[in-house]
Amino acid sequence: MCRWAAWQGAPLFLGQIVTAPDHSLIEQSRDASKCKTAINADGFGLAWYDQRPEPGLYRDVFPAWSDPNLKSLAEQVRARLFMAHVRASTGTATSRNNCHPFTRGNWTFMHNGQVGGFDSFRRRAEGLISDADFAHRKGATDSEALFLTACARGLEADPKAALGSAVATFEQMSREAGAGPHMRLTAALSDGHTLYAVRYASDDFAPSLFYQWSAEWGGWAVVSEPFDTVGGTWKEVPKGSFCTFTPTACQIERFEPTLVKAAA
Repeated sequence: MCRWAAWQGAPLFLGQIVTAPDHSLIEQSRDASKCKTAINADGFGLAWYDQRPEPGLYRDVFPAWSDPNLKSLAEQVRARLFMAHVRASTGTATSRNNCHPFTRGNWTFMHNGQVGGFDSFRRRAEGLISDADFAHRKGATDSEALFLTACARGLEADPKAALGSAVATFEQMSREAGAGPHMRLTAALSDGHTLYAVRYASDDFAPSLFYQWSAEWGGWAVVSEPFDTVGGTWKEVPKGSFCTFTPTACQIERFEPTLVKAAA
């Protein structure tokens, strides 16, 4: 299982979440506490939004704790919305193209979890990606394929419905393949204005997801696991939830993946 963290609110140095706290994302990459994979050493990535509509992106294949460039960048870059990810592969190669977050235009996506038996229906899954979006299929992960399928299902118009449709389709294909767990998912995605997060599983083992409002920093932190070991006002996102974070508000709705046809 991977670990990730996201921020939405007033401009914040990436390092205030990624590197500085007692249980920062860097620390979680080598000593995670809320997943069965304590070490997340199969690459990392950052995506951030500042003055341009499309995100900045930095990814590499090294363990996050071993890259001095990551620490330097995180201490210098400040952004109103950013996403950071440390990867523990569930089978695909360690390469930059397989590191999260993934981007398409102004959209960014990162995922923690797995889709059972993906290799057995990967070709079918990739067939769900539109011709226009297939140019963005750079890697081999189920996560990137899920993201690009959601793009084809109308992500820009209705992120919740589009992601729900993509998740339902992948879960159905996993069930047909007979490989479990069929779907385990915590994901974050953004168009550069709104931050969305989802927690879902086809069984009782949805990956962990927490959020809190920081009055000190003026925004929302959304994380796989809390980055401060003392204090904090963290709330666990219920399983089967879709969260919408604006700079000052949070809305949590039921997330029930439903099969729908691809957008025309």
